[in-house]
Amino acid sequence: MKRAFVFPGQGAQAVGMGRALAEAFPEARAVFEEVDAALGEKLSALIWEGDIAELTLTANAQPALMATSIAAMRAMASVGFGIERARFVAGHSLGEYSALCAAEALGLADAARLLRLRGRAMQEAVPVGEGAMAVVLGLDLASVEALAAEAAAGEICAAANDNDPAQVVVSGHAAAVGRAVEIAKAKGAKRAMLLPVSAPFHCALMAPAAEAMSEALAGVDLRAPIVPLVCNVRAEAVSDPDAIRRLLVEQVTGRVRWRESVAWMAAQGVTEVVEIGAGKALSGMVKRIDREIAVRAVGTPADVAALEGETDV
Repeated sequence: MKRAFVFPGQGAQAVGMGRALAEAFPEARAVFEEVDAALGEKLSALIWEGDIAELTLTANAQPALMATSIAAMRAMASVGFGIERARFVAGHSLGEYSALCAAEALGLADAARLLRLRGRAMQEAVPVGEGAMAVVLGLDLASVEALAAEAAAGEICAAANDNDPAQVVVSGHAAAVGRAVEIAKAKGAKRAMLLPVSAPFHCALMAPAAEAMSEALAGVDLRAPIVPLVCNVRAEAVSDPDAIRRLLVEQVTGRVRWRESVAWMAAQGVTEVVEIGAGKALSGMVKRIDREIAVRAVGTPADVAALEGETDV
């Protein structure tokens, strides 16, 4: 069986995520403890007992989601379902850092610090209120690219996330994104609405954040992943550390090509995708991209227990 492990991005966060894993598996608890130490604060307390609005702040959500994913990954490994069971890893936006950590290319503490910095840099790149993002349902990428270009009118408006055949997210200046929503409705979108995010991710307005990440990544030990990474901006596998470093910088302003990434994995013979961490959003996207791919999500002790003793034929 060819299997891919995939890791969620922002939007999957929920208060309490990962707590049951930490209580059931010492390996999972150790992940949260290491992330707390790396950040010099009790992020775990915010994740498990905090306010959802504070957890959703980009600088908190990014390391929190990574920690939850790696806690689940370590719990899986403890029952014999580790990274060696995957042919590829992939992550949605910040999930790419989780994927690299799971594939032993990036240390856990480094991943936590990089994502804290990434979250802050992305938030600070554009003053609050000047940028926005919106999801368009029911139109394909080419249609959304065209309406984004029409809506831009001299401002920035671009297709930021190509999530599945009928879900594309646009990002850019707030007024332009607002125009894109109205144009999408006029062009027959099933739904078009602004997203509750604090910055316009994955568009040219994130250039200051990309510069910050370039500097930060230059000083981090990044090794070749033991399982190839299917990267967001190229939608194909990469293993060279220098290339990964460049692509992580490009990812800040570049499009998340999730639909193409899943299609590429399917073309390589992947027949199962395991979503690791909080939520099941990626599982839904995968099924809409390719119904032939089996999906499952692992985020609770029961999910982990179901893997114990499972063998690949």
